[in-house]
Amino acid sequence: MDLYDWTPRAIVFDCDGLLMDTEPCWSLAEAELFARRGLTFGAAEKALVIGRSLAAATGTLAELFGEPGNAAGIADELMALVTEVVSAKAEAMPGAHELVELAAARVPVAVASNSPRALMDAALARGGLADAFPVSLAADEVARPKPAPDLYRTACERLAVQPGTALAFEDSMTGLASARAAGLPVVGVPTLPTGDFPADVVVSSLRDERLLTWLGGWPLRTPR
Repeated sequence: MDLYDWTPRAIVFDCDGLLMDTEPCWSLAEAELFARRGLTFGAAEKALVIGRSLAAATGTLAELFGEPGNAAGIADELMALVTEVVSAKAEAMPGAHELVELAAARVPVAVASNSPRALMDAALARGGLADAFPVSLAADEVARPKPAPDLYRTACERLAVQPGTALAFEDSMTGLASARAAGLPVVGVPTLPTGDFPADVVVSSLRDERLLTWLGGWPLRTPR
């Protein structure tokens, strides 16, 4: 199926790196976390944590830091660092407001983030998107975060649509795996340069002309 020949019944958006440009904030916080331990932080280290839940990422970091049993402490330290940076520096991704507004006028929308609720709310508030989503879900509100399908399945349940009739927007392989496991087609807007991002459609930004033309062609929702 050519995705551009189809109209979904709902859209579920990722947050970090997709709607909100928080990855630089995470990178600053992660670099500080590494620096406190006398370690360098580069592309290889970033690839270990991007798109993963806080628990999964800090579990990996505990092993890397040689701090077995301290994943929870590292999580608290990282959350304090990243919340400070996000609250001061995070910005909406170019085109995010326009795309969400375009979509919400046509189909129900939700946001499903692999960040904890407090951080997701802080990011959306910072970006002026706090009131954009009638349905929102965070990683600490489901049994299994991404790459498990729980976030997308639950979002679809709350939107009252079947997963196969909804569309996901994702920027990471972890999020892509989650949406695919739940049965959603995916528009990919990769954060990291990659030669293979196997989404149904891959665009370089939320301002992609063909993407906006496609969404703009869907019928407007009937006011209740």
